[in-house]
Amino acid sequence: MMLYLLVKYLHVLGAIVILGTGTGIAFFMLMAHRSRDTAFIARTAETVVIADMLFTLTAVLLQPVSGGVLMVMSSTAWTERWLMVSLVLYAVAGLFWVPVVFMQIEMRDIARKAAEHNQGLCHRYFALFHRWFLFGIPGFGSVMAILWLMIAKPF
Repeated sequence: MMLYLLVKYLHVLGAIVILGTGTGIAFFMLMAHRSRDTAFIARTAETVVIADMLFTLTAVLLQPVSGGVLMVMSSTAWTERWLMVSLVLYAVAGLFWVPVVFMQIEMRDIARKAAEHNQGLCHRYFALFHRWFLFGIPGFGSVMAILWLMIAKPF
């Protein structure tokens, strides 16, 4: 029973890390973007990329492992609807998160170059930011729905 609780704790902790890092990244990128300060945007985007790789990626990779262990330990069937919906939503979140990471890297590079040359941000940066923002809605929304499904197991 203690091992089950430890794995469950790690699984919930992973969900918290994904949600917390996602929320923090979105907030700090939005605030930097609103400043229009290219050096500030470049520094913020650099930190965001590191945080995504260090925290989000680690949690994203460990969630299926801890979830799989919990399934085995609790004899949960793959065919339970809440779990199947969660897995589909996890895939949706991933399909939106992976491109976002590359967008953040490109936005960082554009802002870094603009700051080095004391220039404003180009159209490409604003197009990427707009897409980054839009991709965050289904990506983050999927994670929020998964958390609810994990807790409520409604069907």
